[in-house]
Amino acid sequence: MKKVVIIGSGIVGSTIAFELSQNPKLDITLIDQNNPGSGATGAALGLLMGIISQKTKGRAWQLKEASLKRYHTLIEELESLTKIKIPHNKDGIVKLLFEGDNVDKWHKLAETRANQGYTLEVWDKTQLKKRCPEVNLSKVIGAVYSPSDLQISPPILTQALVKGASLRGVNCQFGVKVDNFNVLPSGEDDDKFCTSVEVGGASILADFVIISAGLGSMALTESLGNELKIIPVLGQALLVKSDSWQKEKDFNPVITGNDIHIAPMGNNEFWLGATVEFPNVQEFSMADEQLLDDLHRSAIAFCPILKTAPIMLSWSGKRPRPEGQPAPVIQKLQGYSNIILATGHYRNGILLAPATAMQVEQLIIDDGEFPI
Repeated sequence: MKKVVIIGSGIVGSTIAFELSQNPKLDITLIDQNNPGSGATGAALGLLMGIISQKTKGRAWQLKEASLKRYHTLIEELESLTKIKIPHNKDGIVKLLFEGDNVDKWHKLAETRANQGYTLEVWDKTQLKKRCPEVNLSKVIGAVYSPSDLQISPPILTQALVKGASLRGVNCQFGVKVDNFNVLPSGEDDDKFCTSVEVGGASILADFVIISAGLGSMALTESLGNELKIIPVLGQALLVKSDSWQKEKDFNPVITGNDIHIAPMGNNEFWLGATVEFPNVQEFSMADEQLLDDLHRSAIAFCPILKTAPIMLSWSGKRPRPEGQPAPVIQKLQGYSNIILATGHYRNGILLAPATAMQVEQLIIDDGEFPI
């Protein structure tokens, strides 16, 4: 059996562990110095916006499509295996359109999606008001509805992934820190090889090491003599409760517009999010209260009933954004034959986790020494 060490138990690392655990030829260890899903995964609303994305080809679309297809089987598979109920909204996503938006562009995308086997509906104001009665139509010209996109609870999904991986034999170690990597020096033409990972005074043997530690990936790669630049982009959100929210029968989709998301969470609660706040020149991030207030006002402008909705919770978290290369980073670490990077997903970690796991598995298969 080939030994795989995965560093980082956010949504990406946990998904990789779960998906690889289906292969009986792998002996997998998942480690994290924190609890699963406590980093960038906790800084996400869990929107899976793939079909409604304007990406129709290339790497970005391929990753989104692969992930969405897997999600439609993964949730049921995890619930059956772990007996954990994973909250998710199957009513889709409604994107509001405003004056100046190119409606023809959305009709064209709907045609493209139909040819790809997906449904995308372009609504006028009358259709929008019927389907989403709480939306204020004063500045809205219509909407685009994607029934195939989802919203999911990232913390509970991660909990289920970790439990599922553990049930399939993955050795999960949390609250432990990586102290060192033991590396064989390279020959003139060969890359280095990491033989083991030192964790809490113990040595974990490795044929493959997967670094999926989000913002923590930068320090890990630096210790390996390699620079991976990842910056923390802070996001803030609000949880509100609206007992007066009106909806069409049992239809209660996510509503989004101008990058403001209103996500129903059940029990008449809604997440409003999320801000995008880059660090200053000293790479220091501090939550901007004004931006959170602006977000709240924008959500109220879309759905005025939210003005009377009490704020239950305010929240903030940091998302890992790579610099100098597109997100996410899924590749072998330069100079190493058996260290794989699966990190820097920025705002798409939840959406792209399954596709990332698929690509990591392919990198292991392509190693040549691992027939599958």
